[in-house]
Amino acid sequence: MSNYNTYFETNKALWDAKTPLHLKSKMYDLEAFKSGKNMLEPIVLEGIGGEVEGKTILHLQCHFGQDSMSFSRMGAKVIGIDLSPEGIRTAKELNKELNLNAQFVVSNVYDLKDNLEGQFDIVFTSYGAITWLPDLNKWASIINHFLKPGGTFYIAEFHPVFYTFNFENWQIEYPYFNTQVFEEEEVGTYADRDAPIQLKEYFWCHSLEEVIQPLLNEGLQLTQIKEYDYTPWDCFPNLKERAKGEFVIDGLDVKLPYVFSLKMKKPL
Repeated sequence: MSNYNTYFETNKALWDAKTPLHLKSKMYDLEAFKSGKNMLEPIVLEGIGGEVEGKTILHLQCHFGQDSMSFSRMGAKVIGIDLSPEGIRTAKELNKELNLNAQFVVSNVYDLKDNLEGQFDIVFTSYGAITWLPDLNKWASIINHFLKPGGTFYIAEFHPVFYTFNFENWQIEYPYFNTQVFEEEEVGTYADRDAPIQLKEYFWCHSLEEVIQPLLNEGLQLTQIKEYDYTPWDCFPNLKERAKGEFVIDGLDVKLPYVFSLKMKKPL
C-alpha cells in the first residue's frame, strides 16, 4: 500500500489532532461514559448487542475506544485498532482508569497482519470508517483473515447515497462510485464544528456493491442487510431530530437511506 502512504500519514495527523477535541465534545459525552453509559447506539445494539457476551471482538478503526470499551462492559473480550497513536494512547488510559479489560493496538487496517495475531468471534466496524480506506478488497481479506470459522462480521455505516451530499449545503456533489481520492481541508470536526482545527484529509466513496462483493468474494455469507432513513448521530450541519436519536436533513422531506448495516457469517 506504499502508494497510499502520504494519504494515510495525513489522515493519521488529522485523527491525532481530533482526539483531544473529541474528548471534550458533547457528542462523545465522556463523563457519562465514565459513569457507565453504553455508547453503542440502538442500530448496533439491535444488530449485534445480544451476541457479544463471552465473545472475542476485533474492532477496526476504533478511534479512542468508547465503543470497544462498551462491548467490554457487556462481557466481551475486545481488541480495538486504529491508525492514530493519540487515539490508542487515549483509549489505553481510559481503559485503565475504568478498570476494563479491552486492549488497543496502533495499526493501519491494511498492516494489521503485521501487528496482531489470532482470530475472533466477531469483527466489527462502524460509522465513518470505510471512507478512509481506498481498497475494500484488501479490507475484506483482512476481515476474513481475522474472523474465526463460524464467526460474524458486522458493520453499521453511513450509506453511500448519503455520502454523495456536500454536508454543508446538502447538494449532491460526490460520486456514488469510487472513482478517485478526494483531498479536502476540514474546518472543525463532526463532533464539534467550532473546534479550532483546520487540517487536510483524504477520503474515498464506496458503493454498496463495492462494500458487499469483496466480502462475498472472501467466502463470507450475507445473513442480514438493513437500511435506515435517519442517522443516529447529530454530526452533520442542519439536521433536525424527528424522534429521539433519529436525525434527518432539515427541510428535506424525501426519505433517503442515511445508514446501512450488514451482518455476515464465515462458514465453518
